[in-house]
Amino acid sequence: MKIQKSGYQGLYFPELNIALDGYHPKADYVFVSHAHADHMPRNRNTPAYASEATLELMRLRGYNGNGQSLSFGETIESNRFRARIYPAGHILGSAMIYIETDDESLLYTGDFRTPPSPATEGFEAPEQVDILITEATFSLPIYRWKTNDELAEEVRTFAKAALVENHTPIFLAYNLGKAQELMHLVAPLNHPIMIHGAGYKMCPVYEKFGIHLGPYETYDRDTCEGKILICPSSALSNGFASNVSNKRIAYCSGWASNESRRTQLTVDQLIPLSDHLDFFELIDFCKQLNPKKVYITHTPNPAVVQHYLEKENINAGHIDIEMNEED
Repeated sequence: MKIQKSGYQGLYFPELNIALDGYHPKADYVFVSHAHADHMPRNRNTPAYASEATLELMRLRGYNGNGQSLSFGETIESNRFRARIYPAGHILGSAMIYIETDDESLLYTGDFRTPPSPATEGFEAPEQVDILITEATFSLPIYRWKTNDELAEEVRTFAKAALVENHTPIFLAYNLGKAQELMHLVAPLNHPIMIHGAGYKMCPVYEKFGIHLGPYETYDRDTCEGKILICPSSALSNGFASNVSNKRIAYCSGWASNESRRTQLTVDQLIPLSDHLDFFELIDFCKQLNPKKVYITHTPNPAVVQHYLEKENINAGHIDIEMNEED
């Protein structure tokens, strides 16, 4: 399959007239992996296929196109290809897109996480593919995550310790995906939660698809003290909870593995809770699928990933797709 970049973020397959996570004027089929802004088509009126949850979240984020929902495992066919989606474990609705022709198979991961976030539909993948196009956000061997259970306990321990000492716990997290995962993790504490307004409007979609988020409401400056607060890091500089004198702040991201983030953001705790898989999980996933070719995307360090893959006798290349973090 010929693969072309489509704008700064998407891909286009001219032989199949397919675009992935982007807009192309000649594409008859556009597939969107998930509802983060750097994966949605920049033309918000583009007709697109995506999971039902992704389409609902996209509409809340300005998508006005004719979206058609696909169930996980459902097949769509043309005279050139067959395609279906697999749950990607990244955020609610996130999907990997699997394309087959008469000659070869391809898997496009979008952003993914395995083991999956507990606030998603889980993770599933085909057993083998010929071509793998994978993100590699955390592309250095310094990135190795704790287990989901260990991270969940770290999140809840931080919240409980702050509340016992009459401090307001604040978790810094992206408004879509990470914020709802944190809500799901602290829900067993049955303590009131307040979430930034931009994240609040996404929460009913999570609840519709069976993700328990606990007792939550939208952020209110006048009544936020003593509640568990969740907001993006940018909100702090805009006055979020600035009236609360006693607070403890935790930064929740894979980038929290870097100790420098503590002083950059002036936080009390770094919790390396990522919605991407770590470096070693990425290498293992590539070995598991045993593709003829791997294309690495969304990465600051493609040469490192290529080096490790080639040590495993996996042919690897790089497609320069721009990285953007949600905030």
